[in-house]
Amino acid sequence: MPGMVRAAMTPSELFDLELGVLLEALYRRYHYDFREYAISSLRRRVRQAMDRFQCDSVATLQHRLLHEPALFTQAMQYFTVQVSEMFRDPDYFRVLREQVVPVLKTYPSCKIWVAGCSTGEEVWSLAILLDEEGLLERTVLYATDINPEALASAEAGVFALDRMAQFSRSYLAAGGRGSLSDYYTTAYNGALFDRRLKRNIVFADHSLATDAVFSEVHFVSCRNVLIYFKRSLQDRAVGLFHEALVHRGFLGLGSKESLQFGEHAADFEVSSRAQRLYRKLA
Repeated sequence: MPGMVRAAMTPSELFDLELGVLLEALYRRYHYDFREYAISSLRRRVRQAMDRFQCDSVATLQHRLLHEPALFTQAMQYFTVQVSEMFRDPDYFRVLREQVVPVLKTYPSCKIWVAGCSTGEEVWSLAILLDEEGLLERTVLYATDINPEALASAEAGVFALDRMAQFSRSYLAAGGRGSLSDYYTTAYNGALFDRRLKRNIVFADHSLATDAVFSEVHFVSCRNVLIYFKRSLQDRAVGLFHEALVHRGFLGLGSKESLQFGEHAADFEVSSRAQRLYRKLA
C-alpha cells in the first residue's frame, strides 16, 4: 500500500541492488552490457574491483567508473574473465584434428571464429594446429573479445616464458607434430610467437551481448565463456553462432558447457559429447 516502508534490506540484498544499478549505468555510459552475466561471478569480481580501487561500496565504485573513463578501462579486467592457456584440454584439439580438420580440408577456403578469445592463447593454438595440417594459408581466423587490453595482448602474441613448459606438454598431448619451441623465440623473459601465424588472424572487438553476426564461418570455438552468462544470454550467443555457421558447420564449447537445455538444442547434433563439439543441422 502507498506509504508503507519496506523492511530493511540485508547487506547481501543491498549489494545486489547496487550491483544491478551499476550494470545498468555502465551500459548507458559505455555501451558494455554485463546485465545478463551470471550474478554469482559478478559479485565476486565487483568485490575484487572495489578492493583494487579502494571503494567502500558499489555506489562509490559506480561514481568513479562513470566519471573516470580511464578507470573503467582498468576495471574491464574485473568485469571480464581472462583465464586461458595454449592447447587447453588437449583432447579437444585432438578431436579437432580428427573430426573438424578433415571437413575443413574439403573447402577451398575456411573461416574460423574464436569468440571470447581473451588474451589469445586459443587462437594461437588453432593457428599452429592449422599450420601443421596445411590449412592455415587458406583460413581466416577471427579472434574477438570485448576487452581492449586482452585483445591487444592477444594480438601481440607474447606469453610469459614460465608458462611455456605447460604449454609444450599440452601441445604434445594434443597431437603436436614437432616442438612448440619451433613456433616462438625468447626475449626478455617472454615467448614471442611466429609472426607468420598472425598473418591469417583478424583481432576485433565484438560483444556476444549486443553485436550481430559479422561473417559466415565454418567453425566457432567459444570455450569457457557461456558459463559466465545467464541462460538468456547463452541462448543469444548460441543463436549468433548458429546464424554464422555454414550448413553442417562445427561449434566447440568448454568442458562445463552444453547445448542440452538451451533454446537452440535442436539446431545442433552432437559430434563429440566428451569434448563438447557440435554440428549445425539444417
